[in-house]
Amino acid sequence: MIIERVVLMVAGSVVLVSLALAVYVSQAWLLLTAFVGLNLIISGVFRFCPMVIILKKLGLKHGSPFLKERA
Repeated sequence: MIIERVVLMVAGSVVLVSLALAVYVSQAWLLLTAFVGLNLIISGVFRFCPMVIILKKLGLKHGSPFLKERA
């Protein structure tokens, strides 16, 4: 697994979970969706993502999330 793919999967999962929580629990959960979106924008502009630092320490490597991985 590569860092970029994990970041995309985690961001998408958090958005979907927070939307479900907003529908069934409280609309305040939409703030989590906004937080994820803001972090994605900041990552794109400043090329800084705290999650990437964590994933690097866990031993994951960079790569293209849209290319087929080699075994």
